Amino acid sequence: MRALLEGLLTVLKHLFIKPVTLEYPEKKRYQSDNFRGKLVVEGCVGCGVCKKVCPSGAIEYTKNEQGKVVSYTFDLNKCIFCGNCMYYCPHKVINMTSEFELATTEKTDLKLTYKGGVND
Repeated sequence: MRALLEGLLTVLKHLFIKPVTLEYPEKKRYQSDNFRGKLVVEGCVGCGVCKKVCPSGAIEYTKNEQGKVVSYTFDLNKCIFCGNCMYYCPHKVINMTSEFELATTEKTDLKLTYKGGVND
């Protein structure tokens, strides 16, 4: 009987306390400005710094005969979201968004390819 009363008191005590959990996906938690989510590239010049500082080797880019960037690829299968590519980019063209819902059933969907660069 004592255990039953203790259980009821616990339920009553928590009845008036604000819930800790969120009703995901209807309600989403605020992401900090320092959050490192999906990578976006706009206007890469192909200097190669990001590729050199990437510890996991997740960055590839291709250039044409004139040395202009044709496409830029992030492989999120390898990416550890360290942010080195963004921090060390001298042109500040790589950004990390607050997008975190990157789950997919196809591994090929985790290769993000961006076309073109500043010197198109």
